[in-house]
Amino acid sequence: EAEDLAGAYLTSLKIASEKGIKSVAFPSISTGAYGYPINEAARIAIKTVIDYLKEHPEIELVRFVLFGTDAYNAYKTVTGKINYPAN
Repeated sequence: EAEDLAGAYLTSLKIASEKGIKSVAFPSISTGAYGYPINEAARIAIKTVIDYLKEHPEIELVRFVLFGTDAYNAYKTVTGKINYPAN
């Protein structure tokens, strides 16, 4: 399932790049009706997006549109663990 979830983000990002779209917004895919664990979903989503953007700077903005405190806290925890390169 993790590969499928990463693939959903990756496919969307590839289409955005192909179409010249500069910004993308994502919900927390599969964590609602499908019940995918939010913490794992956050890790997969953020890692997939960051890895893609490293090679595809044409996308300038990615937003995660989250519903509820649990989703917000999960994504905040994951982003807090990222080591950003120094400029």
